[in-house]
Amino acid sequence: MDSGKTFFGHPRGLATLFFTEMWERFSYYGMRALLLLFMVAPATSGGMGFDDRTGGAIYGLYTMFVYLLALPGGWLADKFFGLRKSIFYGGCIIAMGHICLALPSNETFFLGLLLIVLGTGLLKPNISSMVGEIYPADEQVKRDAGFSIFFMGINSGALISPIIVGYLGETINWHYGFAAAGIGMIFGLIQYRATENYLGTAGLEPTRLADPQQQQKREDSIRVGLWIISIALIVFVALLLTKVIAIDPIVFAGASGLVISIAVVIYFIYIFLFEKLDGDEKKKVFAIFLMFLITTTFYAGYEGQGSSLNLFAKRYTERTFGSFVMPASWLQSAPSFFVILFVPVFTWLWSTLAKRKLNPITPIKLALGLIFMGAGYLIMVGASEIVFKGAKPLPTWLVLTYMFHTFGEICLYPIGLSGVTKLSPKRLVGQMMGVFFMALALGNLFAGLYAGEFNDEAITKDPSLLTVLFGFIVKIMFIAGAIVLVFAKPIRKLMGNIQ
Repeated sequence: MDSGKTFFGHPRGLATLFFTEMWERFSYYGMRALLLLFMVAPATSGGMGFDDRTGGAIYGLYTMFVYLLALPGGWLADKFFGLRKSIFYGGCIIAMGHICLALPSNETFFLGLLLIVLGTGLLKPNISSMVGEIYPADEQVKRDAGFSIFFMGINSGALISPIIVGYLGETINWHYGFAAAGIGMIFGLIQYRATENYLGTAGLEPTRLADPQQQQKREDSIRVGLWIISIALIVFVALLLTKVIAIDPIVFAGASGLVISIAVVIYFIYIFLFEKLDGDEKKKVFAIFLMFLITTTFYAGYEGQGSSLNLFAKRYTERTFGSFVMPASWLQSAPSFFVILFVPVFTWLWSTLAKRKLNPITPIKLALGLIFMGAGYLIMVGASEIVFKGAKPLPTWLVLTYMFHTFGEICLYPIGLSGVTKLSPKRLVGQMMGVFFMALALGNLFAGLYAGEFNDEAITKDPSLLTVLFGFIVKIMFIAGAIVLVFAKPIRKLMGNIQ
């Protein structure tokens, strides 16, 4: 930053973070595009040969833990490693995970998933925090614009990854695809180290206590805790690899969803009873709880992109054009394309409506998110009717579905994220953001579990099952959207002076 160099008028360090995040998302979305397809592919084609229920459960657990581990990952950065080291260490662990996945072995496959989850939990929350750290406190407007540029980095990686990783994985060798995703992460690490000096002093140190002795005690206790957790993980993995213990992914996934749901309810009960909230704070925290329910419902549908909709693309969509067979994973690039295309449009729309005092209130936007999600799956009901008639629908059906899903996410995700930060009592902001990410984690898990219902054998016998499965999601989204619309004004009152 001291060199005077800039990145589109922003601190040069933004470019360092932009490209690191771009390659990390290249890694993540490459995995997202291939993972379930690889697990349910027959062993004769190089896949793992899992049934749909098992594959869906493992996929749901993987994506769930990616979001859940962002909470301890952020805490470790704040208290022990600092942001800078956390980003680098996380990227290294992700790269090691991909090296494991590149090896054709069931044992290294699960070890690779574990490493990627741990690394992503350490990198993902902290690189976003670093974006805010590189701006002076008096440059809030430029800081917001910087996050918008950073957001484009996320979607750039997500856009190109399924095309490259998907082609290598589906058409040449599954493990080549996983290796390519890992090479992307290594590119990100190299440029991060090469340009790290542009970050100045931002994120070099964790938050320290005023008392040096207390600080040392905290560091020692965290260090001991990390050693204990690391040893426990090594023992656990060793027991799994030697088949001393076995885990049923379907049972474990279902139990995880139940445990997390109960934990969230208990947490909110605790907040209401013991955090000494005043009347206004109680209303706002209850509004956050409602947002949690809405967000979980939305992402249970949205994350079908990497699971049930990915299976539909692979098994039932017409992907042959002349002599070329399009990889099913290529369609995973559509949501990011639409994000890049339509975020400026929606930003302009909300701004224009606000000037005319017509900007929808927050609950209306949340309801629109659910309704757009339902509309997307309604398109899939139409595509399923084509399958029922014995034909294959064109990819345009899925592309349209992803477009509506993107509209829904644009309405819901930034509004929900901003709403939680504004509604939370200041002393609970970090915890409430953790709850928001738990909603995303649960949505991912439910999407993976529901993908298990798309059993190819059962659908081959009765193609109308596709219509029933997608139709169920349509009903859930439309009913949930209607409920939020009906109670929009009461929910708005709970939010008090928060716009």
